Amino acid sequence: YPSGNLAIIITRERDQLICIVQEDELRTAKIRALFQSDGRSTCYYQNGDEWINMSIQGGQYLDQEGSRVRRWMWLNLSSGPHVPLSPIFISLNRHVGVRILAQDKIFVSFLAMGRQAKFNMGTKVQVSTASQLPPPVRLGEDELLLLAFRVRILQLFDRMRGCLNFPSSEQWNKMQPPMYLMTQAVKILELCMAADISDELRSSIRATVNA
Repeated sequence: YPSGNLAIIITRERDQLICIVQEDELRTAKIRALFQSDGRSTCYYQNGDEWINMSIQGGQYLDQEGSRVRRWMWLNLSSGPHVPLSPIFISLNRHVGVRILAQDKIFVSFLAMGRQAKFNMGTKVQVSTASQLPPPVRLGEDELLLLAFRVRILQLFDRMRGCLNFPSSEQWNKMQPPMYLMTQAVKILELCMAADISDELRSSIRATVNA
């Protein structure tokens, strides 16, 4: 961002790419969106509530009250109802926008100081009737809370090390958490989406890892 805060991170984990969009904030690394090359993606409102969620089957668009506004299925599915996608464009903030045109055309654009960068995080994933998706990993409330608090504690330790390294400077406030902590935060948010927990607990866990 023009402020110097990190906006977009693209990293590789094993055989897939992950794109993480962060909010333009100094002291936190709040996640506004994450896109994975295996077809799973999620965008969040500024308060952390889910905005758009996509999988290899399709996606859904939620309003700020949590009600579903739109639902669609990708047209490359071999079976099942075909609910077409109407193009979607959202602005995560004044610099980052997301445009969803098709499963293989999901664009993340960054615009600042008259210059633009655009990333296509779409992918073509075929789902055949002969193959079955593995069941999602589901954890209980206590397990999810423990994972979230563990990441939060590690984040605080990392900030303490930054403060010790720069005791007379505000520079440590601008330091981003290590990549492994950001990846763990993303995984916890994914597990929350698959878990059968209350929206209040889901919001609490999201606030903990994004604090």
